[in-house]
Amino acid sequence: MGRKGVGRMEKVKMINVKDLLGVEDEPSPEEKLDKQVETIKLDQLVPFKNHPFKLYEGKRLDDMIESIKKYGVLVPLVIRPIENSNGKYEILSGHNRKNAAQIAGIKELSKEKFVIMKGLTDEEAMLVVTETNLIQRSFADLSHSERATVLAAHYNAIKSQGRRTDLINEIERLSNADNLEESSAYYQLDKMSKSNEKLGEKYDLSPASISRYLRIDMLIDELKTRIDSGEIPFMAGVDLSFLKEEEQKIVESIIDNFGYKMDLKKSDVLKSLSKGRNFNYDKANEVLSGKYFNKPKKAKSFKFTSKFKKNISKYFKEDQPQNEIEKTIEEALELYFENQNH
Repeated sequence: MGRKGVGRMEKVKMINVKDLLGVEDEPSPEEKLDKQVETIKLDQLVPFKNHPFKLYEGKRLDDMIESIKKYGVLVPLVIRPIENSNGKYEILSGHNRKNAAQIAGIKELSKEKFVIMKGLTDEEAMLVVTETNLIQRSFADLSHSERATVLAAHYNAIKSQGRRTDLINEIERLSNADNLEESSAYYQLDKMSKSNEKLGEKYDLSPASISRYLRIDMLIDELKTRIDSGEIPFMAGVDLSFLKEEEQKIVESIIDNFGYKMDLKKSDVLKSLSKGRNFNYDKANEVLSGKYFNKPKKAKSFKFTSKFKKNISKYFKEDQPQNEIEKTIEEALELYFENQNH
């Protein structure tokens, strides 16, 4: 990473998500580090599978390329060996540095430019990926989908370790609830973020807030991208997370083909259709196009008020049969409208 990247790391005060969820720091065992490899070619490095963070683009990428051309890669990459891969390594930290270095024309890295970690579980590897990205960017700088990935990684870690069972139970209860109330801490935070891009350096997330992000993490990648770009409102995304994967793909296909807009009204109906096992392409298209809401409403059947009944009762005997009363009223109305027409 270039010198400008280092300066950024010093200024950013990151939110400690491990503190938030109660994960204790556990230093990596020394035996997990491999210092025997002298050099590594860049084409031996592959991205972390399902890498959740977006690579730098535009000026940020250009600055990093220029810095690497002048000073080289200053911050070592963190990688792990891939079994049965003929010398390939998976990047845990340094996707942007590797990308910028490659563009800058660098072919290989010397041993002081990388750290190899052995024996990591996939869960531990994901924690390395999320933590190092938080160090470089801060939680507030992440997109919605990236925040969801970070929180899901830490949540799964504490769940597997059996810590904070009270918080875990509350989060799971909320995550599986049909209605995550909009009045919770996250909803207020999200409204603030739209009017002010820079939130406070540190803030708390309630269990309901974390639960929403865990739901967002359950969306297919295409819908996550639309949430990040603002095409789909965050709370609508929470609704869509209750759809089955195939149903989400149908929604994405319809939006992609016709360019329909998503809103909370539509997402709520789609969630209801899925819950009632009444979801299919045609109905989803009807909802997303808006036709579902334009159907003529059924005419309400009128009822006679007690006052009306009291007024007409003076024209009939108390013991008069119901059918005679109705027939008399019907004949009177026919006569009335016939005279009106004449």
